[in-house]
This record gives sequence, C-alpha cells and structure tokens, in this order.
Amino acid sequence: MGRLTCVALIVSVYCVFSGAFSPELTQNVNQWISHRKKHAGSGLTDEELQKLVAMGDEQHFQQVLQPILVPRVPDTPSHAVVRKHIVDTLRGLQWTVDEAQFQDRTPIANDVTFTNIIATLDPLAPRRLVLACHYDSLKTNSGRFVGATDSAVPCAQLLNLAYVLRDALQAHREQGNEVTLQLLFFDGEEAFVRWSRSDSTYGARQLAAQLQQTPYTDTGAAGISQLHRIDLFVLLDLLGVKNPKFYNYFSASEPWYARLVSFERRLKALGLYQGLRDMFLQEDWFNPGIEDDHIPFLERGVPILHLIPYPFPAAWHKDGDNAASLDAPTIALQNSLFRALVVDYLHLVL
Repeated sequence: MGRLTCVALIVSVYCVFSGAFSPELTQNVNQWISHRKKHAGSGLTDEELQKLVAMGDEQHFQQVLQPILVPRVPDTPSHAVVRKHIVDTLRGLQWTVDEAQFQDRTPIANDVTFTNIIATLDPLAPRRLVLACHYDSLKTNSGRFVGATDSAVPCAQLLNLAYVLRDALQAHREQGNEVTLQLLFFDGEEAFVRWSRSDSTYGARQLAAQLQQTPYTDTGAAGISQLHRIDLFVLLDLLGVKNPKFYNYFSASEPWYARLVSFERRLKALGLYQGLRDMFLQEDWFNPGIEDDHIPFLERGVPILHLIPYPFPAAWHKDGDNAASLDAPTIALQNSLFRALVVDYLHLVL
C-alpha cells in the first residue's frame, strides 16, 4: 500500500459531523448501515427531468474536457497540469478540495508520487454519495495516449455536473443535510507494466485502506470508520462512445441502477434522445470480473454502482482513444442521467 505523506490533508477532509444527526446511528455499525440502506430517492417529475436536460451546457463540458485530453501519466509535468485544472475548477465552485499525496513502489520505480483529489460539497455532513473516476492515463510506448474515454470524459462529466447543478448544490450545503456529495478523482488506476493487484488502482487502494483505518470517533459509535460514511460509491469509466451497453453488476445497488434505467426510458418517452439506443439495459450481470477502482471499496463492504460499458470501447488502451472516438449526443444523455441520479439521491431542489 502507499505511504501516506499528508495526514493533515486527510484529517481536514474527513472532519466529523457536529450538527443534528439521528441518535440511533451513534450506537453501532449495523444500525448505521441499516439507516443507509433505507435511504430513498426523492423521485423526479417529468418537468424536473426536462429541466435537467435543459440545464446541459455543452460549451462548459468542452471547456473542462479539453485540458484533460493530454497524456497524464502519474508523477509527470502534464499530469500535474491536469490535476491543477481539476482542483482549480472545483475550488472555483466553492468545494472543499484536498490533494492527498502519497508514494508507492511500482514495477518501474521505487517511489512514484501519486495524488488523489478529494472534493467534498459539505465536509461536515456525516454521509456521502460518492461519484468517482480516475484522472491518470495509461503509460504507452508511443507517449500519445490521451484516454478520452479512459477517463478524461468521466472527469469532465463530474466537473460539468458540479457546475451545472451549482445553485442546487449550494442550497443543499447551506441547509446542513445529512447526506452530501463527494467527488473522487483517483490517481494511478492504470498499470505501469501489467495489470495486477499490486500494479493498478494505486490511489483507490490507498484511500480505501486509509478510510477503513480511520474511526469516525466523535460520534461515539463503536466500530464506525470513515469508510462507513459512504452511502453509495458510483464509479464512472470508459464513457463517451456511441451505443454503450450498461448492466447491473451488483445487487446492493440495484435500486439505483433501476433509477437510471427508468430515467432513460422516461426521457425518451418525453421525446428526448430518441435517436440513441438504450444504454442502461434491464439485465443483471453479477460478478462480471471487471477490475477497476471500485474493487478496494467493494471488498470492504461499500455498495458499488459501476457505470462502465461492456464490451469495452473498441479504442480501449489504443492511441485511437482520443476526441475522435467520442459521440456528443451519447455524452449529453449520460450527463442528463448522472444529474438526475444526484438530484434524486440528494433530494435537491431545482
């Protein structure tokens, strides 16, 4: 595991909740988890779905995407530029953002510096809906791989979501709600030589272990760690190409996957995005064997919603995974659906 070099940053991100909180949650882990499982969405009207579509901002999406479409291998100058772009964008939207730096051994170097970006809407809220992606790119012989789907587009989608929903999110933060939104941008997802449990997901492995080891002490709850604060972990990867197929990979998150299926069907019934094939299929495919940044969290009992298409895009891990491989209407629909999921889960008022 990575060696943590910035404990102060981690502490600042995971400060404890000091406001009103359900008393029963201070008893034990089982009650905390039971409370989390009972969480229900607010439900969205047709008018709200249409409004979420109308809020789409393609110009802003391209504005935040273009700086990420560069090679960004960990611990390189271009990687640092992309990290600054993500951090500056979110801080400009008044998010609490920490750059959690650590070093780890890789097959090509003993001490590579990695930096996870942890952005939290309201650090004092006890529970989090987490949306995550990785911002590093694959190290290739050509040096030209920019990973548009893997994962520049997911990074831009999270930044665009924070921007488009900024007013509703600001109001949510000011109300001091029990559940907040957290965006994670993992470093070091890609393997340096060959994918393995030790040569991949460097940032996700480090953060999952750190959260599990850090107690949520001020609640007085026995056995509750910072990891238990994650209600649902939504991982975005390999997004942006035409005609993707998504499946429900995990039974624990099935109700939220079903919401995406419903939202997509309803948008098309309203006459929107009718030229696109259905992306979210009403099919279960449990334990598909897809290795990704969710694994360290899944193995620790965190509910996972993995938004990754199968089959993978044809340009996966090829230099052709660039802007030319992207499909704007598909991305626009995905952006609308991700906004709908967040609004529904957090009960945002539009």
